[in-house]
Amino acid sequence: MPYRSRRLLTTVIGTLLLWSLPLPSWGLEPSAEKPTRIALRAARLFDGKRDRVLPDAVVLIEGSRIQAVGSGLSIPSGTRLLDLGDVTLLPGLIDAHSHLLLDVDPELGGDGMLTTLAQSSTAERALLGAKLGREMLEAGVTTVRDVGNSGLNGDVALRNAIQRGWVQGPRISACTRALAPHGGQFPTLQPPAQPLIEQEYVTISGVEEARRAVRQAISDGADCIKVIVDNGHNLLSLEELKVITEEAHRRNRPVAAHTTLDESIRTAVQAGVDSIEHGYSLPDDVVALMVRKRIFLVPTDSWLDVCDSFDAKAGNAERQRQMKERCRRNITRAHDRLRRAVGAGIRVAAGSDMYIVLPGLTRGQASVKGFIAYAEAGLKPVEILRAATVNAAELLRVQDQIGSLEPNKLADLLAVEGDPLKDISALKQVRFVMKDGQVVLDARSRR
Repeated sequence: MPYRSRRLLTTVIGTLLLWSLPLPSWGLEPSAEKPTRIALRAARLFDGKRDRVLPDAVVLIEGSRIQAVGSGLSIPSGTRLLDLGDVTLLPGLIDAHSHLLLDVDPELGGDGMLTTLAQSSTAERALLGAKLGREMLEAGVTTVRDVGNSGLNGDVALRNAIQRGWVQGPRISACTRALAPHGGQFPTLQPPAQPLIEQEYVTISGVEEARRAVRQAISDGADCIKVIVDNGHNLLSLEELKVITEEAHRRNRPVAAHTTLDESIRTAVQAGVDSIEHGYSLPDDVVALMVRKRIFLVPTDSWLDVCDSFDAKAGNAERQRQMKERCRRNITRAHDRLRRAVGAGIRVAAGSDMYIVLPGLTRGQASVKGFIAYAEAGLKPVEILRAATVNAAELLRVQDQIGSLEPNKLADLLAVEGDPLKDISALKQVRFVMKDGQVVLDARSRR
């Protein structure tokens, strides 16, 4: 036998013998060490379910789980006490429509998404997502549903990195590449540039392509399925959407439908998707059907003063005035439909759709500001808080794990100054964040 072959055989035999031996005890067997016990004490607590705050609140945590929640609970000996003082404890916030791997600077002009795709690799965007994810976490957003625009499964890579503890960030429900009509969400591209579309979207035409796309997404690691129903060029058919929804639900994956037109909203609702994303028009004839089918609305509305940002971009005073007027008109129309939706009984899950650079704000701060903007539509603080906690958890199908402060749920919490049930802007004053029982932000000393 030649020397190289003998050496390879010896190596293989040695490896097999090594793995046949009993495992050593160092670090390979389950640790007998008891999980850390922590008690959080705060002046107030909103548990996500009741309409009022609980005074003199105590949350007992063991390891990553909540053990007890109550007013004036006794704290067992040996428990580490964190007295947070005059703050309100809340469940960790959930952003049901995030884009962590996209950060467009409007000042640069052009199509920011196309520029990002052409100039940045998925690996580079995943690293950007780690930065933006940390910013989300520090703003109290402990879970996000990342709905595409993340390159070739960059959201899955970031999700896995966070789960493995390589980087700190929110818990991610990843949708992988969005399913879309031909063209994706890009403007018309010349033929040599069209392969870029498949780097960001899976374009489909016909029911079998739609079925195959869902199966591919799940194989790629998708927790949810995002579908672009209308893109300005094309519109998916009812038959295609039904197959997408049926295939996703067969594998227990919720379907998020990007819809901006009356026709696309009607089609998505008829197909039985789990959430209407954006839904700026929300025609009256689909409202009752959404209530009956328990389909969520994820409003991604902005705030009115964002219209003032057109000052720096418009070329002259008249152009500035027109752009501001159109901006305010569109936001006011969106606020009107949100009021109608809530009044009719449609459930709302909070989604920021934040993917641009806002000077002076981190990604997390900008996203939470989007939630606060629901108040401009007339939503009560408790309705906004539920949209960003229990409702969003149900939409993501993780209501048994997160969304409210209850025994046996994961210890995802934040503490804010003031009482957000009286003034929702208190969400801006984050002083403490915990995820999975681990403290990730403690800013009490900065006050």
